[in-house]
Amino acid sequence: MTPDDWDRFVANNSLATYLQLSAWARVKAPNGWSSAIVSDETGSAPGPMGAQILFRRPRQVPWTFAYAPRGPIATDWSPSALESWTHRASSALSAAPGRVSHLRIDPEIEPDGALDADRTTQRALSRLGWRRAPAVQPTRTRVIDLSAPEDALWADLRKKWRQYVNRARAQGVTVQDVEGDRLEDFHRIMVETASRTGSHIRALSAYRDVWEAYRPIGMARLLFACDKAGAPQAALFLLRCGTRVVEPYGGMTGAGAESRANYLVKWEAIRTSREQGATSYDMWGLVNPGIAHFKAGFGGREVRTIGAWDLDLGPVGGRAYRLAERFAAGQRRRQRASTGEAPGETGPLGEGGAE
Repeated sequence: MTPDDWDRFVANNSLATYLQLSAWARVKAPNGWSSAIVSDETGSAPGPMGAQILFRRPRQVPWTFAYAPRGPIATDWSPSALESWTHRASSALSAAPGRVSHLRIDPEIEPDGALDADRTTQRALSRLGWRRAPAVQPTRTRVIDLSAPEDALWADLRKKWRQYVNRARAQGVTVQDVEGDRLEDFHRIMVETASRTGSHIRALSAYRDVWEAYRPIGMARLLFACDKAGAPQAALFLLRCGTRVVEPYGGMTGAGAESRANYLVKWEAIRTSREQGATSYDMWGLVNPGIAHFKAGFGGREVRTIGAWDLDLGPVGGRAYRLAERFAAGQRRRQRASTGEAPGETGPLGEGGAE
């Protein structure tokens, strides 16, 4: 099975996610992550269940951590299919080099939803030896169904939000798609946002790596909301897989907050994603009440997932890793308490989110 075979399988799935595409493995490779696809494939056809798994050995522990971001992907979530893939993954990872301690998954399955009716999937995971684990990706988000007409999407915005969008327009703010040569401007906006809110900031090179992996395959957009003079006041970095669009990165300047450019750029991201054939728009994470309130004003529905689960491959490694993870999380909490940094969900041993 080639990476292209796998990418087609992911893109055609109802839970299509950019984090399971081979492009994400290329993004992570410079940071020391390797990857492998573990699937119940038949020849070149993946399925009914599979995952792209990333591997890395943190400095703090003598074991390799295996993680399938937003995986596995499946056409069949029955307990028998999950059991078959669990056995395949356990066998493959136990034989892999690097002494893999455990595998972490966090599929985008809603508790008691269509793929977890009566908690069937969660019970199957527990029966197969999976245990609940610290979150890596957001477990709460807000998703807009883009199959509705544009006027219905507009009507779904709160009245005040529509007023803010129109206020930005009246002040001459416009939204435009830009290319990778504007990533430095994007990073400056993110730096200003982080300094104002205490949120996590990534290096310019991290955003560039994502852009260069996804833009050539038509799955990345960079939107700027600019004032009359052309100065960017707000920005969104969108990623797409199949017909699903996600906004993992975004920010605004102080001037953008005053002009409400952040409201306009998000509305235009939603509207134009629908124009381009997307069927859902994921606002990616409700990490604090302020962000949750802001995103709720654009409509859609709040979505929760069953969270992260670990499958230990040995008696010690997974337990030791989680202990180190809790210690690192405690350090981060103490740092935030001393600096006033805003809380947020982070990745394994302090690696932020999808990064």
